[in-house]
Amino acid sequence: MTLTDTTPPKIPSSKHAGTPAPKKSPAAKPAKLGWGKLVLTMLIPFFLCAVMGLFYLGAFHAPTPHNVQVAVVGDSAQIKVFAQSLQDKADGALNVRTVTDAQTAKELVAQREIVAAYETKDSTATLFASSAASETSLNIAQKIFMNLAFEQNQRFHIEDVVPTGEQDTTGQGLFFLLVALSIGGYASAVPLAGFMSKVKLPIRFLMAAVAAAVVATIAVVIAGPVYQIINSHFAGIWLISWVYAAGITLLGLGLHPLLRHWTTPALTLCFVALNFTSSGGIFQPEMQPGFYGALNTFWNGAGWLHAVQTLVYFPDQALGMDILRLILWLVPGAVLIILTHTWSVRNTRLANEKATIKEVEETVAV
Repeated sequence: MTLTDTTPPKIPSSKHAGTPAPKKSPAAKPAKLGWGKLVLTMLIPFFLCAVMGLFYLGAFHAPTPHNVQVAVVGDSAQIKVFAQSLQDKADGALNVRTVTDAQTAKELVAQREIVAAYETKDSTATLFASSAASETSLNIAQKIFMNLAFEQNQRFHIEDVVPTGEQDTTGQGLFFLLVALSIGGYASAVPLAGFMSKVKLPIRFLMAAVAAAVVATIAVVIAGPVYQIINSHFAGIWLISWVYAAGITLLGLGLHPLLRHWTTPALTLCFVALNFTSSGGIFQPEMQPGFYGALNTFWNGAGWLHAVQTLVYFPDQALGMDILRLILWLVPGAVLIILTHTWSVRNTRLANEKATIKEVEETVAV
């Protein structure tokens, strides 16, 4: 007789009996597109577009003379009446004086005390002006006095007392040199600022000085040997350019810890939008709205341009105030660098102290 096994077959148990089966992980959510960050980033180009449009068009779209210093040659009663009549008709555009002779008029033009002087003699009218001081101011003075000469049936002649160089026929070569220096200065600040936290404070100043020296050297070589816009006073122009570029670079280094990615827009506002429009390189302050004339009295670009114009075309004139202005522009950047460095060191020290205290507390607790 055969015995039959009636025991039910065993069901193989799970390797991890009693452990619930793992749940399927939910599908990964798609990464956020980051529209908010994009909008904030796009504010920078929109800001630059608005700034450049507002300031460039505001400064250059409608040059109008106001309080332009001119002279009429002669000391007779008839000349004095003519000068007074000219000033009355100008309605604030001109400030007219009389000078005794043509030589005095030329000296005043050469000293940049007046924009132009007008002399009538026999059947000829002569305008004394300087294209080196400002080609655009000469053109505006020419339009004003040419009409007077035609009304009086006189031949009109221009005598350029201090002309521009042969390789700078528009008189704006130095202005474009200013543009190159400015861009080189503030563009140097951004990469240097990224390296600034890795070096000590004196090295930061040294980096700015070296970068400004390289920028000044490049600019002077291009304007001198390459295009011959400047033919003398290379050392003086290089030194002035170095101080100017250093002031911009230092300010960029000082602002970067505070403004971060807004540093470049801020520097563009200061050293492009406000700087170029108020420098006098395109139109002198007497041809622009009063805001730009006010900036011209203390902004660093105007100081650099006036100083270099003096060296190139008016070497007998003093430039001490222009140099002082450029040196004073070194101060804000240097102060900001020192303050942000002190603030960074203090925060680092406090963080280290807190970490040390926490470590001690944990040790005591154990």
